[in-house]
Amino acid sequence: MSEHTKTDGLPEQYSQPAEKVVAGKIACNACPVLCQISEGRSGACDRYANMGGVLIRVDPVVVLRRTLNSQASPLVAFNTDQQWSGDLLNSNDVFVTGVGSSTTYPDYKPAPFIVSSQVAGVDMVTVVTEGIFSYCSLKVKIDTDRFLGVEQANVRCKGEVVGHVTTAEYGSQMLSLGGVHHLTGGSKKEGRVTMNMMQALGNKQAVEFTIDGGSQLIIQAGKAPVVNGVEEKRMRVGCGSAAVGIFAKQFHGVTDEVVVVDDHITGVLTEHQAGRCLDMRPSGIQMNGRKSTPGRYFQVANPGTGWGGTDIADPLSIIEGWDAGRAWPGLRLLMTSTTGEHASWYVLDDSLRPIEKPMPTEVRVVVDRIGENCEPSLSTVLFLGGAGGSLRAGVTENPVLLTRAIKDALVNVTCGGAPAYVWPGGGITVMVDVMRMPDNSFGTVPTPAIVAPIEFSMTMDNYRALGGHMAHVRTLEEALSCGAGHSDGAPLNLQWQSPQAANVWPLGNPPMLG
Repeated sequence: MSEHTKTDGLPEQYSQPAEKVVAGKIACNACPVLCQISEGRSGACDRYANMGGVLIRVDPVVVLRRTLNSQASPLVAFNTDQQWSGDLLNSNDVFVTGVGSSTTYPDYKPAPFIVSSQVAGVDMVTVVTEGIFSYCSLKVKIDTDRFLGVEQANVRCKGEVVGHVTTAEYGSQMLSLGGVHHLTGGSKKEGRVTMNMMQALGNKQAVEFTIDGGSQLIIQAGKAPVVNGVEEKRMRVGCGSAAVGIFAKQFHGVTDEVVVVDDHITGVLTEHQAGRCLDMRPSGIQMNGRKSTPGRYFQVANPGTGWGGTDIADPLSIIEGWDAGRAWPGLRLLMTSTTGEHASWYVLDDSLRPIEKPMPTEVRVVVDRIGENCEPSLSTVLFLGGAGGSLRAGVTENPVLLTRAIKDALVNVTCGGAPAYVWPGGGITVMVDVMRMPDNSFGTVPTPAIVAPIEFSMTMDNYRALGGHMAHVRTLEEALSCGAGHSDGAPLNLQWQSPQAANVWPLGNPPMLG
């Protein structure tokens, strides 16, 4: 199904009544676009297609099986002609995910899979669907000291604004990408670019960005970020002050002064509390920047891509001078970055000028130790979405009861079988690491919006109590035999996969509540 019905945002057919379907086509109502699809082609989302005059979901449903030994993902057709063979070792070892499952849209219909199984003798229900998310974003953590851009700076993809730089965290720069205002609040092009960017990042693909007044980036979940064409290697061990404190004992005796250059807090060993506690002789060094507390300096240089996330290439440029009453000829000075990637060794001459010298082996050992303690630089992509009333209608006729049950830790929420953190406060706002989800978990609809899997697991009694669609509950064996509970764009195949070892098994576990 390589060809698809061409649409650009909402197609002209959108305003046509359902009964006015063009001859030879079938209408898809899996999203508000309402594509009319010709034989052998897929709709605008590439998720639904016309096969022999029947609307089908193109992708297979991903089913997790803990006992699956092979890393392969065998594809199996739903068997609609005969009963399921019963080839299950244990129903607790099988979990139907929302990946490829089809959607509840239009929202009055129950979720495509409402599956019952037993866990330790307890009757369980898992409600499985693909959610259409207009209110969603990506939070991206980039492990680097490099300057990416000032807070609130626009982040662009293909020239369109798709997010912004947010507050930096310890050792990492943070981006907020996507969101409803970029998806729907700007131009049609901005919405399309934002949607495609979110799908690509969510599906663990590389995406290029530029930041206004800042850097060029290539981001891919689980991979090192590329900043201005250079692949990052290390995440800093800590700020300059922390590095001084951590390695103070190892510096003591092999050097007289240490300056750890950092964009945020530059550390100076002999002034620092760690150096004082070790009775180190004050060096008389005089630093640029704003002194915070002894041995801790702010704003020694501007942010950049040089030493310690500053804009400097020469570390001596942050030293104003030396107090002649304290400094002495022969004083040994180490200057290093927070990752150890930059390091230089100096000795003061008779005029108290630092002269660069070869670094002694015993000092190199400590610098290498700094590098050893730096974790590999990675890009982490978190999907953040609001599971609103429309999605909940596929679970229950009284959506607020589902919300309350989740907050009471009675319902576990997962995305493609991966644990989802449920934010505190009102509604069901979930956040999940895309690296813990199956590959190609995310799709799109050209409204524009993101399509993502979501599953709600609970006991049968709790599902009954929250007003669930009990008439549509089917056993696991029935679901694996016959596929989705509706024929409106139902998937034809299922795909067996092994769950990720790091993920808690969804059945029988409480949600990750904030």
